[in-house]
Amino acid sequence: MSDKNLLQAVNEALDMAMQADERVLCFGEDVGAFGGVFRATSHLQEKYGKSRCFNTPLTEQGIIGFANGLAVQGQVPVAEIQFADYIFPAFDQIVNETAKYRYRSGNEFNVGSLTIRAPYGGGIHGGLYHSQSPEAYFTHTPGLKVVIPRNPEQAKGLLLASIRDPDPVLFFEPKKLYRASTGPVPEEDYELPLGQAEILREGTDITLVAWGAQMQAIEKAADLAAEEGISCEVIDLRCLLPWDRDTLAASVKKTGRLIINHEAPKTSGFGAEIAASLQEVCFLYLESPIMRVTGWDTPFPLALQNEYLPNEWRTLDAIHASMNY
Repeated sequence: MSDKNLLQAVNEALDMAMQADERVLCFGEDVGAFGGVFRATSHLQEKYGKSRCFNTPLTEQGIIGFANGLAVQGQVPVAEIQFADYIFPAFDQIVNETAKYRYRSGNEFNVGSLTIRAPYGGGIHGGLYHSQSPEAYFTHTPGLKVVIPRNPEQAKGLLLASIRDPDPVLFFEPKKLYRASTGPVPEEDYELPLGQAEILREGTDITLVAWGAQMQAIEKAADLAAEEGISCEVIDLRCLLPWDRDTLAASVKKTGRLIINHEAPKTSGFGAEIAASLQEVCFLYLESPIMRVTGWDTPFPLALQNEYLPNEWRTLDAIHASMNY
């Protein structure tokens, strides 16, 4: 183990993947000698050359179209979208080509080796075009996997698993945590399972679930609630597509209460899918309605960033409301 921040863990995962498999290619806007806007690909071009780590034109649709072609030909592309906010020009390539390639070809052609990395979320005073959380758009698309790590250890293990997974993966990295989240990371090559949630803290009174940077908010809320004698079960979903219904359902059946926290706006956010699915199997166990603590249904603000983010205090208010229902 050695202490690393989330950005260093991502870089190490990319390095290990490229070292282990010469088919792995990293590309995107400014990812070459510059190392990307956040330096996630630093020194990879020096180590593996310009044929395996290189810059692309400023065209997100072109980046993913190129990645699809490489994957079909047997390469293992890791394409970077500089900010998740800029992924929308590539939306057609991702949902109509990447996600459907295997199905429409009867498995004769496959782009399963494709991984798309994208820094997402707020917390860096980036305003409306550098702070969005678009994960829910892609969870509506069969054929994709959507993965979001919460810390350096998770980032390395989940990214290595994503690169080697037989399905195309969107890997959203919480840029708020790039340098703010530090912790021990195994030195060796390892993978963490996709589609499996992790219980960080067991509890008996209420279940809290989130992913990415919002894990910090619900962990802090759980600490505050514990001071009042409320026992919170804290779960990191980690993978939104597929997502671990069984782990969440078992927890909710035990606690009888559920609060979902995510940074994206409330309407049609992924929390709505979790709430709808779990009430189908947990309805008779619920002691209060399933609640969501989310971003507001507005564009992401610049000056009022802190008022937009669903922090531990808003989560604690929801805990009180659920416990007192």
